[in-house]
Amino acid sequence: MDATMKRIGFLSFGHWSLASHSATRTAQDVLLQSIELAVAAEELGADGAYFRVHHFARQLASPFPLLAAIGARTRRIEIGTGVIDMRYENPFYMVEDAGAADLISGGRLQLGISRGSPEQVIDGWRHFGYAPPEGASDADLGRRHAEVFLDLLRGEGFAKPNPRPMFPNPPGLLRLEPHAEGLRERIWWGSASDATAIWAAQQGMNLQSSTLKADETGEPFHIQQARQIRRYRQAWTEAGHARVPRVSVSRSIFALVSDRDRATFGRGGDSDQVGIIDNMRAVFGRSYVAEPERLIEELKADEAIAEADTLLLTVPNQLGVAYNAHLLETLLTQVAPALGWR
Repeated sequence: MDATMKRIGFLSFGHWSLASHSATRTAQDVLLQSIELAVAAEELGADGAYFRVHHFARQLASPFPLLAAIGARTRRIEIGTGVIDMRYENPFYMVEDAGAADLISGGRLQLGISRGSPEQVIDGWRHFGYAPPEGASDADLGRRHAEVFLDLLRGEGFAKPNPRPMFPNPPGLLRLEPHAEGLRERIWWGSASDATAIWAAQQGMNLQSSTLKADETGEPFHIQQARQIRRYRQAWTEAGHARVPRVSVSRSIFALVSDRDRATFGRGGDSDQVGIIDNMRAVFGRSYVAEPERLIEELKADEAIAEADTLLLTVPNQLGVAYNAHLLETLLTQVAPALGWR
């Protein structure tokens, strides 16, 4: 792929609520509309349909039934997460779920995993039966689950077979089934800091960097994120991996081409914000909101988008499938080509 070209997908948080503006009033609404938006995005020529995962919230949670359903309804579009909180996951069962969803989709799964984000409840992973060992943190717990998951995805046998099984076994140690060939290379780590981006590179994972990052230098968000990406790629090279890694960034980008667009999003983007999240000083990237011509000029200056090969556009899923398809189509046809992304 040319250095300027981008794979462009959407990222949905999967909210539902009884608010008057919401087209997703129930969990069923979100799930069914997520499938329909992925189908519409594929028809428009988008490259990816990605979904956030949050527990104990009125948002999408367990992702694999949804990913499998989208895989069965589509043929080309990549299907992924951004991100699965590994503190909550049994890596063994997750390998089976992920393998099944990947096979249904024909090898199109792109799984973003991570330590996770701030929670709705206190130490929610404890309710799922997990706790870090003494002296370790919940971040250590998430990374350990990730390491086990990555090792299992290699598909090598590790379990001693029963000498009197219900069904005949192949020779040797047994692995988890179904095995999805190549899925190990389609795992991404959601990183908020330079250090975890370097760790992801060492582990051979692709990099997902979102709209917030640890504020490590006080510089504008896109400059810090671009440096994070460059350090990730340097660590990847030093680790000696054979393949070329992928890097995604997510952005809130809205092109104003209709009265509804202007009424919904206003007439201008905001600026970076700095705040405290999970006891970490973080810089939150700006939204881009403008008419297409101005939007094109503003996006040219975003160094991190220039560094990434994949751009995930956050979508306001509660505004419904048709309106979100309109937002995607406008960006794909009136903005992306002028930037050399398509």
